[in-house]
Amino acid sequence: MENPEIARVFHEIADLLEIKGGDLFRVRSYRNAALIIDGLEDPLRSLYGKNGVEGLKHIPGIGESTRSKVVEMLTTGSCAFHDELLREIPAGVLEMIRVASLGPKKAAMLHKELGISSIDELEKAAREERIRDLPGFGEVTERKILKGIEALRLISGKWKISTSLRYGEVFSDYIKTVPGVYEIVLSGSLRRWKEEVGDLDILATCRDPKAVMERFLSHPEIRDVLAKGETKSTVVLKSGLQVDLRALDRQSFGAALQYFTGSKAHNVAIRDRAKRMGLKVSEYGVFDSATGKRVAGSNEEEVYKAVGLPWIPPELREMRGEIEAAEAGRLPVQLKTEDIKGDLHVHTNESDGGFTLEAMAEGAIKMGYEYIAVTDHSKAVVIAHGLDEARILAQMAYVDDFNRRLQKKGERFRVLKGSEVDIRADGTLDHSEKVLCALDCVVAAVHSGFGMKKEEMTARIIKAIQTGLVNIVAHPTGRLLGERPPYEVDMAAVMDEAKKHNVALELNSCPERLDLNDMHLRLAKDKGVKIAISTDAHSINHLQNIVYGIHTARRGWIEKKDVINTMPLKGLMRFLKKG
Repeated sequence: MENPEIARVFHEIADLLEIKGGDLFRVRSYRNAALIIDGLEDPLRSLYGKNGVEGLKHIPGIGESTRSKVVEMLTTGSCAFHDELLREIPAGVLEMIRVASLGPKKAAMLHKELGISSIDELEKAAREERIRDLPGFGEVTERKILKGIEALRLISGKWKISTSLRYGEVFSDYIKTVPGVYEIVLSGSLRRWKEEVGDLDILATCRDPKAVMERFLSHPEIRDVLAKGETKSTVVLKSGLQVDLRALDRQSFGAALQYFTGSKAHNVAIRDRAKRMGLKVSEYGVFDSATGKRVAGSNEEEVYKAVGLPWIPPELREMRGEIEAAEAGRLPVQLKTEDIKGDLHVHTNESDGGFTLEAMAEGAIKMGYEYIAVTDHSKAVVIAHGLDEARILAQMAYVDDFNRRLQKKGERFRVLKGSEVDIRADGTLDHSEKVLCALDCVVAAVHSGFGMKKEEMTARIIKAIQTGLVNIVAHPTGRLLGERPPYEVDMAAVMDEAKKHNVALELNSCPERLDLNDMHLRLAKDKGVKIAISTDAHSINHLQNIVYGIHTARRGWIEKKDVINTMPLKGLMRFLKKG
């Protein structure tokens, strides 16, 4: 089993325990383990294969119990505890909690009271109006369930970019062991860094395509072989993800990479442009239409040059004005990893994070950052062990002391005192004005009442912005990819108010969120609204998720000048009006 599958099992164990009404601390420990594993750079399989259990002991946040289950999954391909829970609670009940407006408790009640154990049964019961009479449900919830089922079916068959990327890296490393492999690149929508992808496309140049295909088809995670050829094969993994591999000669590599990366609309526009110039573009190269002579194709730069354009970054190839911008020399300057000076949304074990403040700071220092903002939850988020006023005041004092200790050591790094403060249903904030004014960075977020009407949700967020106490609005649409659709909100109106009050909107880099999305980012840029690219890290490893935010920002044409945490500390503090 690969890391994404092991993480999924731990997520499901947490969900199943919550459905059963299990201890919240135990639920949280499994969720943290899942998040840590999903964020690991190294495959657990490799760590265990090299040094056995010892190879897993250095992973922070993974205790003895979870480690033993990791070993069990690596060696047997399953987890007995997970299987035991599934025997008690049908897998369909687990699937039900992916429906918006249905949490573990409500799913458990539906199973107990109505015997519902699948999405189809849930839909039938809702259409027959059998759910509305249960305690805590009602007619409105029943309608929301039907809407949630519809939304869930629309997103089925999509894979989060983080999961697809992990599998892509696994297969790339696997294929690289074949002698005579020159280049391996992940293409398709994954290379454009779309938030979700339908399948995984891999391109390889090599000396012996047959050997490459044989190696590819021997991977132990393959469930079905859909097609097998000398230069192309298609498989389905045990997880359900489809993977295509194409073997190419080196002179066609650039043309194939361009062809299999761009969106359909982008590629059609490039081909039409080439046609007007007397050229023909295909995955094999760029050719003179009259003579058939090959004029380009070994790399992407020469493909674009052949049609009179500079190279267009993969993230922009969506036919949203990139060709016109390229022609006019107005492509956005690509945001780089090294442009990010700090992370402004980080959790510690004071709320639902897995690591201490010191550990998170050390992780950020290793990233080369100048600062992080510790933003543990406020008290309204009970399940996350949110901080009340006494606890956050104590944390603020501790941060001050920690910064003094850093300064004595000669460290320039600084921890900012922050909070992810809940925006209540009426638009008020979940900490007193006194506390909020004392913080360096106030990150406001909606964590409840996702079913509010659009006008109500918009007014709720705008009221919070208008307090003058908020610096950043976190994950502004509340979506969870593949699990929960965004709540209804007028983002243009929220952006206008954010601009007026010097409030940044967050691009949450957690691959389960990526919220704001690329289209909202483009709108924010057009309106002059500043962006904070943060990770919402609950683990040291999650700090690495900034890469997803950076590429999503590129998709939204966001540049360094648009992002507040590209500023050095002094500039950032001026923006936050705290120093």
